[in-house]
Amino acid sequence: MLGRAGISAVLIDPHTVYPPDFRCEKMDASQVELLKKTGLADAIFAAATPDDQLSIARLGRLVETRPGRQYGILYDALVNTMRGQISPQIDFLVAKATSIAPNGSRQRVTLSSGDPVDARLVVVSNGLNAGLRHQLGIKHEVVSACHSISIGFDVKTADNSPFRFKALTYFPERPSNRMAYCAFFPTAKGMRANLFVYREIDDPWLRQMRQSPESTLFTAFPGLLKLSGPLSIGDVKIRPVDLYVSRGHRQGGVVLIGDAFATSCPAAGTGTNKVFTDVERLCNVYIPRWLATDGMGSEKISAFYDDPVKLACDTASRKQAFYLRALSTQVGPLWHLRRWARFLVRLGSGTARRLLMKSAGRDAIVAMPRS
Repeated sequence: MLGRAGISAVLIDPHTVYPPDFRCEKMDASQVELLKKTGLADAIFAAATPDDQLSIARLGRLVETRPGRQYGILYDALVNTMRGQISPQIDFLVAKATSIAPNGSRQRVTLSSGDPVDARLVVVSNGLNAGLRHQLGIKHEVVSACHSISIGFDVKTADNSPFRFKALTYFPERPSNRMAYCAFFPTAKGMRANLFVYREIDDPWLRQMRQSPESTLFTAFPGLLKLSGPLSIGDVKIRPVDLYVSRGHRQGGVVLIGDAFATSCPAAGTGTNKVFTDVERLCNVYIPRWLATDGMGSEKISAFYDDPVKLACDTASRKQAFYLRALSTQVGPLWHLRRWARFLVRLGSGTARRLLMKSAGRDAIVAMPRS
């Protein structure tokens, strides 16, 4: 985005080609709209696998099937496709950034090769790696340790037949399962599934999921078998997520984005919204504005952190993380009522959609000329 805007920039990363990594693997409609604001949407859509129909299920029952606006794409494919759009005038240094020395107007980044790179602004987008942030005196405050655990795996039907659905989100039967949902969606490499649970990292259930994924999954979701048929699961990846926020980050010459600034809960599906919002606001608004005047003091950087669009996105992400966990795990009449309300709303929506389609189909048949 900076290269297309004619801004001189350099990318520092230890990977020439980004390797496989279990992180964001699909984008929903809200993320698609944000992606369009970056100017990278066409390239990403060409590399991603769209699904135009999403099924929602619980208790072994198909609750709703609705038009889908999701795209499945593995994280390494997403990153490498984006990198393929980088303008030729942007330098790409294959190295690690080992230190940052901010100095208001000019900042110095030292590479693992020992070479320095000077720039007016350093954008830190290194995810969960805290080394550079700690060196700058930036701390992260954990607000919810092991808030959720993401489990990703490749999945096929046991007999290699086609799936009975294009994409499926299956919700747990009871809060004692301590699960948010399991989402099945297509990618270029086949069907993929993301399961989100609320357990401790040493829970024996996670070991069972690694060792016997099929039986463990169907024990947790006994009604799923009716909709999916027997499954074959491979390549199970497990990643716990701590929710944290940064402290002491309002510094001149350095700005944090994405997980480097604050983490989100993957179960809530807001992480991509956060990083896309950060990048869109930074590249479309703040960096051009900052570079138009001298200096790069903390007052300039603070304007980005105080941006109302960013603040609204961060706040919504945090609220959704805690609400979804409570909705998925809490017991008591109020939460029981909320779960059933969600189920009935979706059931009503699905029933209404089926009736409308049936009515439209009948009208179309009546209107057809006789042959």
